Amino acid sequence: MRNRFDLNDDCSMLSAAEITQLQNKLLAEQIAYCRQNSPFYRERLKNLPERDFDTGFLQDIPVTTKNDLALHNEDFFALPMRDIADICFTSGTTGEPCKIVYSASDLDRLAYNDACGFKAAGITPEDKVLLTCTIDRCFIAGLAYYGGVVKLGAAAIRNGLNTVASHAQIIRSVKPDAIVGVPSFIAKLGQYLADEKIDASSVKTIVCIGEPVRTRSMELTPLGRKMESFWPGAVRSTYASSEIVTSFTECQCCCGGHPPADLAVVEILDEAGNRVPDGEVGEVVVTPLGVTGMPLLRYRTGDTAFLLPEPCRCGRHTKRLSPILGRKAQMLKVHGTTLFPNAFFHVLDQLEAVSEYYMEVSGDALSDEITIFAALKEGAALTAGEISEAMYNHTRIHVPVNVIPQSEAQKRVFGVSRKPVRFFDFRRR
Repeated sequence: MRNRFDLNDDCSMLSAAEITQLQNKLLAEQIAYCRQNSPFYRERLKNLPERDFDTGFLQDIPVTTKNDLALHNEDFFALPMRDIADICFTSGTTGEPCKIVYSASDLDRLAYNDACGFKAAGITPEDKVLLTCTIDRCFIAGLAYYGGVVKLGAAAIRNGLNTVASHAQIIRSVKPDAIVGVPSFIAKLGQYLADEKIDASSVKTIVCIGEPVRTRSMELTPLGRKMESFWPGAVRSTYASSEIVTSFTECQCCCGGHPPADLAVVEILDEAGNRVPDGEVGEVVVTPLGVTGMPLLRYRTGDTAFLLPEPCRCGRHTKRLSPILGRKAQMLKVHGTTLFPNAFFHVLDQLEAVSEYYMEVSGDALSDEITIFAALKEGAALTAGEISEAMYNHTRIHVPVNVIPQSEAQKRVFGVSRKPVRFFDFRRR
């Protein structure tokens, strides 16, 4: 197994055939490592033949679910604790947080992953990168972003979760070339900079985390368009999770996220667990490559998307991942119509008077009951009825809206996670 990752090793420009050959080799190494070192996979794979599995035969291996992680958490650890360098947590299906552990080489791998992504996005070693996300509170992504900036050779500005005024002061004095952060926050930062007449034209690249900024057709969402109104052509989308130890970052062509060719095998599965053709929507399943602390095979993310197989104009030959269309667990069924929360959120993002919002869902298995809670900007005259009508015009579904104070909305959205949480599920399952 690899224990060092150098930016010069990025092989995404190889031909598709060469990438497949490389991934087959790395996949065989990862499966052999799991058999030998992971108690969970030693048991899971004991009845499978001792042979090299390539990407074509990967389907012979059962998928790994979030419930597996919750019920057998420490059985996934493939190294003794003396060789673990970092521990973080993710929500578990049992209600108990699941530990996710990383070796020193896993942290180097993460830095390499994000350095490759930043390079694809257009960030260079000469750039200054403002990080508006936390590096503490067991947030592995913040550590990965910082490591990626350093490995790329750029300069990191670790201002973290801070006020828009604090970031504005840094932009005024340091003039960063790029920003990494949550889109809804960066949009507010852009508005603040515009209102205060602070020049932010130095920013040429914005790497967006935690929230979608593109639609299924690769067009910008209302939130993405708002950011680009301040920084034209700067927005890049990403997708990642703590478990898969890999991120998918848009290049400058802005047409799907590139996984580093040597770090992950990606599948899209239907409800029955079968692979779907490229371009067809299904669940994202990832097998990270080169992981030593807590390797996972065929991990079901719960997110829905599709693969774009044709070569990108940038010259990378990895299959690109579409924008995340929704989480399977958040799919809504309302009066016979099936849709995801983003259908409502995109409308709310277009309403200038709405400063913050979230959704609560309840009901039984037959139909979901949705309520939207929205806070308005000071002095805004928009009514709850007008917000509801705007959403009906887009979704053809009537949804009750409660207008609440800004402080209440902020506490709800930002009070339970490092990222904004706008979906709260109280359904009886």
